[in-house]
Order: sequence, then C-alpha cells, then structure tokens
Amino acid sequence: QVRLVESGGGLVQSGGSLRLSCAVSGSIFSIFAMAWYRQAPGKQRALVARITSSGSTNYVDSVKGRFTISRDNANDTVYLQMNSLKPEDTAVYYCATEPPLHWGQGTQVTVSS
Repeated sequence: QVRLVESGGGLVQSGGSLRLSCAVSGSIFSIFAMAWYRQAPGKQRALVARITSSGSTNYVDSVKGRFTISRDNANDTVYLQMNSLKPEDTAVYYCATEPPLHWGQGTQVTVSS
C-alpha cells in the first residue's frame, strides 16, 4: 500500500523559512518523479515544484529562487525548503507522485504579514 505523509508545516512570519518533508512508503519512491502542490483558500490546487527520480527539478515561476525541492532516495523522502516566505504562499501543501496517482494528506503553511 502506497502512503505519503507530509510534515513540517506551521505558522511563520513573512520572510521566514519552513522545510516540508514527505515520507513515502510502498516501494515506489525510486520509480516516480515527485511533486509538491498547494491549495490556497478559494483556489484550485496547483503545482509548486517537481523533481524527477534522477534529481532534475522545475518550479512554478512564483517560487523560483525561494523554494528548493530535493529528495533522499535512501530514505524515501522528498523535501521542500521554503525561504523568503510571503503571505501569498499561505496554503495547504500536498506531496504527490508524478503523475499524481498518490497524494499525501496535506500540511498547512500560514505566512503572516
């Protein structure tokens, strides 16, 4: 059974940093690319960053230079380091496989101004 569990969300002031983690179980991690999505109140869920199994990355323009996605293939974990956070980054952040066949439960990130 595939399971994705996010952690690391919370409340932070504008300009601060958070690191999200996503632990993946089910022997799929080395196969899939992985991604982080976010869903802000009243908005659709949207892709934030993606990382292939070999480590190639891409980002939505709004987070380029501030967020970094990485993966630890030995520990089946994907990370999202978020720096210089802005109030508009406030959302529930979800970890998912790419393609998005499997999802985590989400973790809330709130950035206060």
